[in-house]
Amino acid sequence: MMDHTQAPLAPSAEAAPSAQSLTRVCLLIGQLGLGGAEKQLVLLARGLSERGIRTHLLVLFHRGPREAELEGSGVILVDLGFQRFSWRWTSLMGNVRAFARLLVFLRKEKPQVLQAFLLHSYVLAAPAARLTRVPVLVAGRRSLGFFKQGHRVALALERLATRWTDLLVANAEAVADDVRRDEGVPDSKLTVIPNGMPHEEFELAAPAAVDTALPVVVCVANLASHKGHRHLLEACAELRRRGTPCTLVLIGDGAERDALRQQADRLEIDARFLGSRTDFAGYLARADVVVLPSLFEGSSNAVMEAMAAGRPVVATAVGGTPELLEDGRGVLVAPADPVALADGIQSVLGDPDTAAVLGRRAREWALANLTADVMVDRYVSLFQTLLKDRSTA
Repeated sequence: MMDHTQAPLAPSAEAAPSAQSLTRVCLLIGQLGLGGAEKQLVLLARGLSERGIRTHLLVLFHRGPREAELEGSGVILVDLGFQRFSWRWTSLMGNVRAFARLLVFLRKEKPQVLQAFLLHSYVLAAPAARLTRVPVLVAGRRSLGFFKQGHRVALALERLATRWTDLLVANAEAVADDVRRDEGVPDSKLTVIPNGMPHEEFELAAPAAVDTALPVVVCVANLASHKGHRHLLEACAELRRRGTPCTLVLIGDGAERDALRQQADRLEIDARFLGSRTDFAGYLARADVVVLPSLFEGSSNAVMEAMAAGRPVVATAVGGTPELLEDGRGVLVAPADPVALADGIQSVLGDPDTAAVLGRRAREWALANLTADVMVDRYVSLFQTLLKDRSTA
């Protein structure tokens, strides 16, 4: 990880701020859905506002369910009115007008820092910040770059945006390594700030009612192929063959739902599909083990939430997950390996003392390193340092 106090800044703007103190920040994202990036953005926006920093949250396309989490926070929400890209004339002109609104807003508000989350925001923020002379432009990197492979236009736009960006902030060392390796971004333009969690996620919830006499295995993840649910179902079938059946509780929804239901029926395992929901703290509390079988991952909010709840975690050793679970805070297994996954789950279910130690270590480490306050303080310190460097450049 770079020493950001020594980071040279790219030319996103020529104008120096009128003062070194941090007073005005704008955050930019596509929408406010239930994804992990949106969660972290809302936590950052609230935290900045609580520290007396005038904070605008700019939404490209539409708002979403996380808007409710901003109520009473003092964060000012701005709809820019972009449309999902198409070559229709009306869509193109609508997006030109939306980009003009972004420029007008930045010239009027004069933020000292503009931070963009996710690819759409990133490639729009860079030219907007340059044209309106925003002193500091920061871009968040939230995941590994697999989804961009083969998208030449997106990659070209991203590389151009990177040239105009002062700093890239990854949420895990694995994500930073991916950026260094695939894009050639130097250490001087890259740092790591781990995700954070609000105080309420550290409050121990009452266990939810799950009608079963079997051990309960919980997985919180979108039902997408890269989350590896099919391997988890195979692992549960393997456990049943070994004489250790379990009840699998799946929280999340997605394109794989029907296929996974059919697989669970074929394997004759007890799988409960609860759909997408935010009230899953009770299910974590009820879990004998929490599992994340991803094939690749950035920094997993689901693993962090299980750690905060003090639950033992078994997860695949991909992306930033080992950074969370190393040093005896969880069980790491190879990806796409149902037998290894079954071994990991069985090692927890078969040893309650070890399970308790894993859960305790995970919670203690999360309390020290993964709170929203720690995350926001790191961002404020980073923004202030970049702003100071810009004013003295």
